[in-house]
Amino acid sequence: MSSVTSSMSNPAPITSSKTRWIQLVVGVICMIATANIQYAWTLFVPEIQTKFGWARAEIQIAFTIFVLVQTWLAPIEGHFIDKFGPRWMVAFGAIFIGLAWIMNSQATTLLGYYIGAALGGIGVGSIYATCINNALKWFPDRRGLAVGLTAGGYGAGSAATILPIAAMIESAGFQQTFMFFGLLQGSLAFVAAWFLRSPKANETKASHKLVQATRDYTLKEALNTKLFWLMFLMFILVVTGGLMAVAQLGVIAKDLGVKEFQVDLYFFVMAALPLALMLDRIMNGISRPFFGWISDNIGREKTMVIAFTLEGCGIVALGYFGHNPYAFLILSGVVFLAWGEVYSLFSALAGDAFGTKHIGKIYGVLYTAKGIGAILVPMGNLLMEATGTWSTVLYTVACMDLTAAFLAIMVLRPVLAKHVMKSRNMLDGENAAALAAGRMQGARPA
Repeated sequence: MSSVTSSMSNPAPITSSKTRWIQLVVGVICMIATANIQYAWTLFVPEIQTKFGWARAEIQIAFTIFVLVQTWLAPIEGHFIDKFGPRWMVAFGAIFIGLAWIMNSQATTLLGYYIGAALGGIGVGSIYATCINNALKWFPDRRGLAVGLTAGGYGAGSAATILPIAAMIESAGFQQTFMFFGLLQGSLAFVAAWFLRSPKANETKASHKLVQATRDYTLKEALNTKLFWLMFLMFILVVTGGLMAVAQLGVIAKDLGVKEFQVDLYFFVMAALPLALMLDRIMNGISRPFFGWISDNIGREKTMVIAFTLEGCGIVALGYFGHNPYAFLILSGVVFLAWGEVYSLFSALAGDAFGTKHIGKIYGVLYTAKGIGAILVPMGNLLMEATGTWSTVLYTVACMDLTAAFLAIMVLRPVLAKHVMKSRNMLDGENAAALAAGRMQGARPA
């Protein structure tokens, strides 16, 4: 019999609300410490190319390795999270993110950077998955907000250190910068790890606003539900569209004729493309807790409809009005705002639907949808070459988002309601069977 829990039968929480907020803050600190592995990489690429003379495409293979390792090892990392808890997994990840940049500081071959990328992918994946899962467990009543803040820490985590890293590269060289920040970031995450812990059974309470299952599903049980595969399909649709729009934004800006346009905002002047990319960071950081908070109050499905529809319409408008540089900036900001929320909504929904005892493994498998989306991104180039215009790419991406919005309200909502009712009936039956077995055992003669 699978392990089951009932949030309705738990006694009142025995810890103060401050405890879980401390856990959330520590998780955000860990995410901030890992963010530069991904977001600061672009600062090092030109320096590596200048020193060694390798083609930029060869250097960027390291980034691809990082993304694939971080994404595709998530189910394995989820297994160890459920087994060992957050403290050991984050400490393990901290060692690997430190080793990754130390490796980069000493590398003199492409293979060395590829190994460093793999180490970084393992480290970031371990910390990212652990902190997301810990937020899910501590905040069953505010999962969207908690996961959104945690994921936002990773999305915007490099904001405070991106300028110091750039300055140190300029003054001391990229290799010394790799070494210094590798040790700094790894040490920060390693120390923070020892303040993390999972909640006990009576330290949390379920939401009264949302439809939530009261049973903890195993990975095998979750994979046998229609709900899981519906979520997986929707995740692929939205994340592929978002990744495709982000990855091709520079080329799209050039095709629309706005890439080099100087935007005058009175207090500073900046080209349209880098300004749009800066908006990406800001909007990505805002969208995760913002839409997560909304979903805690009106439901995941309704929030998905709003966000996915907003993104789809924004992308259509970008293709139609994007020749105007100011419209390009505003609409790209809308697209980024409506895309980043996938990392808070789907993880929160997984916790609502399948419980949290095995959520590390379950969300780990669900998160591989991002890896599939990354593999599908080059299809945007093929579609553009076949049709001769980026409009077809944008409209295709918009159709994917609007399809996901349709599925959220017309399919996900009834399937989720049916799943929750079934899980409650299963829990009642399993509890009754366990109670009967206990009475039979107690009635046996000594």
